[in-house]
This record gives sequence, C-alpha cells and structure tokens, in this order.
Amino acid sequence: MSTRHTFFEKVWDEHVIADLGDNTFLLQIDRLFLHDMSGSNAMRSLEASGRTPASSKQVYAVVDHLITSRPGRGPDETGARGGADMIQAHRRLSHEYGFTFLDTTDPRQGIVHVVSPELAIALPGLTLVCGDSHTCTVGGIGALAWGIGSTECEHVLATQTLPQVKPRTMRVNFEGELVPGVYPKDMILHLIGTIGANGGIGYAVEFAGSTVRQLPIEGRLTICNMAIEFSAKYGFVPPDEVTFEYLKDREFAPKGEAWDQAVAYWRTLASDPDAVFDKEVTIDCAEIRPQVTWGTSPQQVAAIDGCVPDPSEAADPGGRALIERALTYIRLEPGTPIEGIPIDVAYIGSCTNARLSDLRAAAMVLKGRKVAPGIQAICVPGSTQVRAAAEAEGLDQIFREAGFEWHESGCAMCGHMGNDRLSDLRVISTTNRNFEGRQGPLTRTHLASPATVAASAVAGCIADARHLAL
Repeated sequence: MSTRHTFFEKVWDEHVIADLGDNTFLLQIDRLFLHDMSGSNAMRSLEASGRTPASSKQVYAVVDHLITSRPGRGPDETGARGGADMIQAHRRLSHEYGFTFLDTTDPRQGIVHVVSPELAIALPGLTLVCGDSHTCTVGGIGALAWGIGSTECEHVLATQTLPQVKPRTMRVNFEGELVPGVYPKDMILHLIGTIGANGGIGYAVEFAGSTVRQLPIEGRLTICNMAIEFSAKYGFVPPDEVTFEYLKDREFAPKGEAWDQAVAYWRTLASDPDAVFDKEVTIDCAEIRPQVTWGTSPQQVAAIDGCVPDPSEAADPGGRALIERALTYIRLEPGTPIEGIPIDVAYIGSCTNARLSDLRAAAMVLKGRKVAPGIQAICVPGSTQVRAAAEAEGLDQIFREAGFEWHESGCAMCGHMGNDRLSDLRVISTTNRNFEGRQGPLTRTHLASPATVAASAVAGCIADARHLAL
C-alpha cells in the first residue's frame, strides 16, 4: 500500500517531538544559523537570562548583514548605527559559546544563505532556521528551512526546539524548456506575478517539474530564496542526484561510510509518486520571458518586452489603489515600455543572485563592453569563496574593466542598513525585494536576473540581454 507522503510530510514527521494541539507541534531543530544582526540580539538575550546554549555544535554564526562590503574593509566596519557593537558582541559570544564562527577574515565568510549550502552546513532532510526571512533559500538542497525572529532564535539556542503550526502543502510544477536568456530568477518572478504575493500564505511549497529537475543547485537556491516573496514560509526541492553531486566532499558534508548512509537516507525523502498536495500549480516555462518588476512588490512584474500597467484596468478598487500607489512611488506612467526605462544604478548581489553562476552570466554580457556613462555599477559576491573563485576565473577583471565596482562579500546594499549611498535613485538589482525604501530612502528598485542587470548597466536603461550579441 502506498504511503502517499510528500517530502515535507516525511521531514516534518521525523522532527515532531510533541503534538501541542491546534495543529501546532514542537519540532527538533537540527541547525541554527545566526547572523550579526538578529543573531547578536538573540545571544545577548540568552546571556542576560543566565542560560547557555543547549547544543553549541549545532549552531553556526556569520558576519554578513552589518559589515560593509567596501574593498579593504575593517573587521567591524559598518554603516549601521550601533552596528560595530553588535558585530563585536556577536563575535565575543560566538567564541564563548563554542559556535562555528565565520568571521570577516575567514575565507568561508559570506551571506548566511550562500555559505550554508556552499559549506554543506545545510543538508537534505535537516531542519534549519535563521533569524532571516530568506532562510527558505536552502530548501534548494532539500533542507526544511525557514526564517524566525530574534526571540525564536533565543528559544532554539536554549532548547534546540521550536513550536510550529503545520502548514498545508503546495506543489509548483515548472514544465518545459526555458528559452535562451531566461533564468531561474525569471521563473520565480513569473510565478509570483502569476499567483500573487499572497499566493503561498499557509503553504509549504515544493518546487518540481521537468524544468526544476534540470536546474543546477544554484538555480534551485534562487527559486527557493523567493518563496517568501509570495508569502510561503517554506520552499524546497526534494534532493536528487544533482543535490548529491553538489554536496559531495564539501566541508561539513558526511564523509566515507557516513556519506553513503546519508545518500541512502536522502533518496527516501522524495515525495511519493501518488502523494497528494493541497494545491498544485503548473507553469509553462516556454512562455516565460525575462522579467522585471515595475512597482513596489515582487508581484508587480512584467516581461521585459511589456509595459507598465494602467490602474484603470485593475479588476477591483483595491487593486487599482495598489497600482496607483506603486506608480506614484516608482515615478512611472501607465503604458511606459519596461525596456528603455532609464536607470541610475546596476546592482549585482544578495542571497538571491550572487553565486558563481550568477556572476558568470553577468560577465558573459559585460565582456568587452563598458558601463554607460553616469551609471553606478556594483557587484557584491555572495561569499568570500565565490569572490575567490570568480577572481581565479578572471571574472573580476571583466567586471572591473566594464566599470563595475568589485566588493567584498556580504548583504551590503540589498537592504538599507544605514548607508544612504543609494538614496533617491533608480536601481536595477538582482536582489529579492523592491519595497518602498528597501535599498535606500526614496530609491526605486527594479528586480531582474544578473544578465538583465548587466545588459542594463551597459545600455544605461532597462535592457534585454538577448538583444546583445554574446
């Protein structure tokens, strides 16, 4: 008789410690990752309470949010008010508690959701939490991962457990061949534009289908990263042979016989062929074109050959008001073609699109070309290992010769961390959020893939990389 279990149900059930009633369960947490902002707060609260961590060996810490990405940065250099004190407390307590700590001078340092799979700290079938909403990123390697608040981080530190309401299940099937010039970032933006920013509320979302099966891990990480942008706390791709090949021999991956045992277990985690999901969505990937957001939500997105919508065409007054507010902030008129909108800044970075494959895609567009006059162009690799690998391939020279700044790794200007450098500018960015003020006061952010951002830097306006001869 078939078990009819989804990947999510298998991993969830294996981590239930107690049924607390009202669809709430106490879960075992296998990994806790702390960064220098929310993690620092959680550790200081734990210290003030007089308690100690339940299991230091299961906790990892990194400096990424508050540290500047400026080349040649100091160990505590930050643009955020009080940031240096938070970094220092984070460093002190991580050492005192015996956590694995990736400091700014550590060659493994980087954005938490980049280094977590890169080092195989995140593994298939594990529960992993971090005080950051984009923790769902590492669902791309088959972990059950989600973002939590500082208070919850303190709870996990003290108990290695967390109460959670069990969500419903959704499967998103991406089917068909991607057309040239379309990337995983375009896939997830198209999905959010199709089902809406609230489409994932209350669901754990499995990304599946022939297109996802063919994606490398870094593409799966990009898709899972933005599950939270359509309000799904959990997003994941069950592990397969692509996953195992990616993880093998990485620093924290099992070794020897333990590796063989782990892979045998991971193979059991895939959703059963006749597993039933509460909701299923299918996306025809042949219809996806490069995507660019035009408003102040990831769901306000259009194909690059489309136009800014007219509020009068909205189906209801509420939708009309949202479009009108977005257009007022973003300073665009209805009917404006997306391609050709002038920009001030081209930004490549973040836990969404700053891995090696992302930098390669951008470099293909930039090679032999120059950034348009007057355009600020910035590249922030997602980790120190990514930066080193890119430099070993000569990608940094392509970026520099084109006119891009080449930074140290970190979260940097994905969000406004007290650095007003991107104040009141129009930015095309590989990041994950385009909310009002997200990248700086009055800054207007258009989300896109690395190739689109690179092409736009060269053109000085939003541009389709497919129109450049590669």
